[in-house]
Amino acid sequence: MEDVLEVYSRPYDESRPVVCMDEKPVQFFADFRKGFRSKKNGVLYEDYQYIRNGTASIFLFTEPLVGWRYADAQERRTSQDWAKQIDWLLTEQYPAAEKVVLVMDNLNTHSIASLYATFPPQHARELAERLESHYTPKHGNWLDIAEIELSALGRQCIANNRIPDLPTLRNLIKPWASLRNAAQKGADWHFATRDARTTLKHLYPVVKI
Repeated sequence: MEDVLEVYSRPYDESRPVVCMDEKPVQFFADFRKGFRSKKNGVLYEDYQYIRNGTASIFLFTEPLVGWRYADAQERRTSQDWAKQIDWLLTEQYPAAEKVVLVMDNLNTHSIASLYATFPPQHARELAERLESHYTPKHGNWLDIAEIELSALGRQCIANNRIPDLPTLRNLIKPWASLRNAAQKGADWHFATRDARTTLKHLYPVVKI
């Protein structure tokens, strides 16, 4: 916990941007019967019955200090899927950065080994050398600012939509991210190590001196 809080306390450094990432599973539901819109009042009527139509995973990256986020959806969330997202992050989004400081949860796919399982050794090493990884503790995902963004995405973009397939999901989340980026929606994080040692004192081991 204190390791992640230390990362959040760092001043902005363009050569070492702090980026948070998280993933969110999504289940697809297709209409059992096609809905219709009332000609009288424009209300959309949908059948409550639906067909389960598979799942997908949303990968979300955010750089809180500059108000940027990126959301992408893939059919799966394997180690290779994660590695390809990291490849995009380092080579396309931050090609000039010395290192990307990445905060994420400790899912088993979130490791350097995933890069080697996906790319030739030379490229995997190049990616690994430009990545500084920091992991939130078990049961401590609230420390990941990307989880806050995923919560906003869920409320603003997904919750009120019946999503039947992957293309529909992508067509929803990409404009959502673009609009938030244009509005420079950032995260105003205030919780620091000194607060943790007071508020969350019960989490610390008792040391007898």
